[in-house]
Amino acid sequence: MTGVSRRRLLGYAGAGVALAGAGATAGVLAAKPSPEVENLAAAKVPFYGDVQAGITTPAQDHMHFVALDVKTTSREELVDLLKQWTAAAERMTAGQEAAENGAVGGNAAAPPKDTGEALDLPASALTITIGFGPSLFDDRFGLKDKRPEALIDLPRFPQDDLDPARSNGDICIQACANDPQVAVHAIRNLVRIGFGRVAVRWSQLGFGRTSSTTRAQATPRNMFGFKDGTRNIKAEDTDHLRDHVWVTEGPEWIRGGTYLVARRIRMHIEIWDRTSLTEQEQIIGRTKGEGAPLGQQKEFDEPDLHVRGAGGVPLIGEVSHIRLASPESLNGVRILRRGYNFTDGSDGLGHLDAGLFFLGFNRDTRTHFVPMQQALSTKDKMMEYVEHTGSAHFAVPPGVKEGGFWGEGLFR
Repeated sequence: MTGVSRRRLLGYAGAGVALAGAGATAGVLAAKPSPEVENLAAAKVPFYGDVQAGITTPAQDHMHFVALDVKTTSREELVDLLKQWTAAAERMTAGQEAAENGAVGGNAAAPPKDTGEALDLPASALTITIGFGPSLFDDRFGLKDKRPEALIDLPRFPQDDLDPARSNGDICIQACANDPQVAVHAIRNLVRIGFGRVAVRWSQLGFGRTSSTTRAQATPRNMFGFKDGTRNIKAEDTDHLRDHVWVTEGPEWIRGGTYLVARRIRMHIEIWDRTSLTEQEQIIGRTKGEGAPLGQQKEFDEPDLHVRGAGGVPLIGEVSHIRLASPESLNGVRILRRGYNFTDGSDGLGHLDAGLFFLGFNRDTRTHFVPMQQALSTKDKMMEYVEHTGSAHFAVPPGVKEGGFWGEGLFR
């Protein structure tokens, strides 16, 4: 995928919404997107495959994530819902309505089978990914013996300030697209299909990716203004994916899948914005402009954790973010990040409720994410500027074969 700036992409997406608005100007109505932006909008990501799309897929610029509680106690109803979801997801990722003739072509005396807000919009590289939380593996559906040992209840880390209303869930669905309306449409319609059988526990919108998942993508910036995810595992890193992302142990149904950790991280940006540039760079361990590790010149130069400056002080400090999160400090552990920026209005005290919605995929959360977050939560200087307000963990099964359905192996 070509590297198209977020501004240009957002400009296209915004223009699409503006067409329906009374305030749209003639100039906007007449604007023609560049070929690069048209390609991004028209892109279709295959739904079927060995692994679910939306993990190593080139990270799109918009996300809608939802965690659901299952309300039915019928195993048959849950399986039927997963089959309906799979069919609808396959259609929507192909740029179609959730159901044939869904928005306007059906029985006019009945509610439409598609909500319609994505009519005339292209597929926009939509991917839809599902995961199952620890709470699904209770006595309701006969799944208790199929819960993988690695699907732990995440511990409460030091300095966590978790809101139960923003945490956990029986099932999660992640929709990512290059048009925010396409992503929202996908989640809205899956939730609509599940009415009476599932209920929304919490959801999160993300407006800008904070990681790259392919070498063709430029590194994006987070709400602190720093490049984020420079050393992230990329789709081309097949050895790292094998060693750190894809599951090879546990019940058969999860092998070939992965584990997803979702963390809502509020950034206290007003405090950060009053911090000197020098201190910001020392906290992160990188330069703000180029994104180079301190002591190096270019963004992708390998960090040298041993280089020292005046007085023998390490240029990348002992409590800097990139040192604590580096594989060198974690016995080689890596995760695949796929997070998004968010801004959810204000907190009523004049402060933006903004930050990072962290999404991390790993083969075993016990050995990968947990030690990483333990180190960050106890030592990272950046913890003075962030607050973890939501937390969840899900087992993400492998991909769907044609004729199959999401989580089919779990219900055999």
